[in-house]
Amino acid sequence: MLKEVFFLLCWSRLALAIFYIPGTARDYQDGEYVAVDVNVLTSINTHLPYEYYHLPFPRPEGYPKSVLKQDSENLGEILMGDRIRKSPYKDVQMAVPFNCKVVEKPVKLDPQGRALFENFIKEEYVVHLILDSLPVSMQNLETNTFSIGFPIGAREVNPREKPDQKSEEKAQFALYNHLAFTIKFHKTTSMGKEVKRIVAFIVKPMSVKHVIDRNGNVESCNEKFDPTKTSPVHTEDDVVAFTYSVTWEQSSDQWATRWDPYLNVSDSEIHWFSILNSLLIVLFLTGMVAVIMMRTLRKDIMRYNMEDTDDMAEETGWKMVHTDVFRPPSHCSLLATYAGTGVQLIGMSMTVLGFACLGFLSPANRGALFTAVLLCFVFLGVYGGDTSARLMKMWNCPSWKTTMMTATLIPGEIFVLFFIINLFVWWQKSAAAVPFGTFVALFALWFCISTPLVFLGSVLGYKTKAIELPVRTCQLCRHIPAQPWYMQAPFTIMMGGILPFGAVFIELFFILTSIWLNRYYYVFGFLLIVFLILIVTCAEITIVMIYFQLCSEDYNWWWRSFLTSGSSGLYLFLYSIFYFFTSSFKMKKFVSVLLFFGYMGAISYIFLVMTGTIGFIACFLFIRKIYSSIKVD
Repeated sequence: MLKEVFFLLCWSRLALAIFYIPGTARDYQDGEYVAVDVNVLTSINTHLPYEYYHLPFPRPEGYPKSVLKQDSENLGEILMGDRIRKSPYKDVQMAVPFNCKVVEKPVKLDPQGRALFENFIKEEYVVHLILDSLPVSMQNLETNTFSIGFPIGAREVNPREKPDQKSEEKAQFALYNHLAFTIKFHKTTSMGKEVKRIVAFIVKPMSVKHVIDRNGNVESCNEKFDPTKTSPVHTEDDVVAFTYSVTWEQSSDQWATRWDPYLNVSDSEIHWFSILNSLLIVLFLTGMVAVIMMRTLRKDIMRYNMEDTDDMAEETGWKMVHTDVFRPPSHCSLLATYAGTGVQLIGMSMTVLGFACLGFLSPANRGALFTAVLLCFVFLGVYGGDTSARLMKMWNCPSWKTTMMTATLIPGEIFVLFFIINLFVWWQKSAAAVPFGTFVALFALWFCISTPLVFLGSVLGYKTKAIELPVRTCQLCRHIPAQPWYMQAPFTIMMGGILPFGAVFIELFFILTSIWLNRYYYVFGFLLIVFLILIVTCAEITIVMIYFQLCSEDYNWWWRSFLTSGSSGLYLFLYSIFYFFTSSFKMKKFVSVLLFFGYMGAISYIFLVMTGTIGFIACFLFIRKIYSSIKVD
């Protein structure tokens, strides 16, 4: 056992190294134009993204057609809310620096535009620009860390006044209308020519009050312009000029590692603690299972196999329920549906984590992770159909209705929830509202690919030989003795979910931070190890709890095995409530709160189905094994 633990520790050490396939580099020559794109405006306080041109920023001529890109977003980008458009920053050329250039024409602020800017500054919205597939970032020189995007502006409160409602109302809103870009490049040789590749895109936003003449010319924007010697511009001003500067710096960083600063694991010690915490839980459960298997269970099997029938007449324990232990459960169709979908989810998780650890899901490919999750679930429908069909055949209840439920029940529940949330997001005119064409694509994936594959899996499952059970089921149900309070279903189910949740909750914090605080999560090596530990934990805790249940001569174990480990999904949702009230974001809008708890409820439900299936399958294999080891008439 110590060798296995040492192997896992070494593997988790390798997981610290961020690995991804960077893709194909774009080579530039001096003076070649570099396109700057704009993505949506985001805020951790609302999680309602808006398109860049929703605010009265300078717009190119021919708007809105002139800002549309030829390459449309992929399915993952659309579902994640990305809306990439061409930016008005058109004069960026490789290795051509300049001190100041005006972005289109100065913007005249009307009351509506002024109110929009002020509201978005209050909500702490952030602007996202993209250059050569790199997101713009601000660098903290003290900690040498990077934050994605830059704020629209800042609220200026008089420091002499007390921070109350009156001081907030008197606050002025400064606009960051001047962007000082620093673009780093790396020199290399390609095809016998010297080329340059972009390795960093950094911005320093500033608020500058420019001098604008009557004709709209920005007189202060020239080669002698110094943004540090000017006063800030506010939303109260009638006209605002947006400007930018570009500085080019040569860097020794390789193009293949340019994403490392964004993906830097700063809390590696906590990840290590998460792994060790999970391993301790696994060791504890493995010890309990070893005691049951090597001592208690072995003695039971030897005693049950004795030929003295007189002694056996007075015996109690799990052998006494051998004629009822494989009795089909109530609502067996629903249980088979959950088990089939759970197998899909487990296969999807393992496949996506495997590809991510191998580096195929590069962060430069926006939406790739979400697209991979969706496609893997769709194409693994054949395993879900096969699992549900084989279970129904084992219970002598073959039904195509179960197959249809496997294909539509859980995906349908998630889809309805997503559709309802999308209505509220659309009502807020947010860019995250999924367009009608995307819904058509989702329906096509669901009913044209996933559902036929589920039915194909069911056909294969029904044609496969039925699972052989080691004992026969009696027609008359055995009476179940009265159970003490600590062996009743509510208590054992709630206790069973604690340890699986405890094995993952530390890593869960980083995942929630990535989702709700707009940060990158790319330690998939750690996540794969934690997921494997979760599988072992769910299997072992369910086996232990169901073994004790059978020893109490309670044979209704089918649903309880699913819910014992599946209850960890309930703890996940309770933890999300705790995270909502203790995290740094400030969600106040009804739609934002609905979006948080709606999505966390869906994630918790999926987690329940997946972990419940793990416990169900592990327990079925365990019970089948122990009852095949005893002699029965």
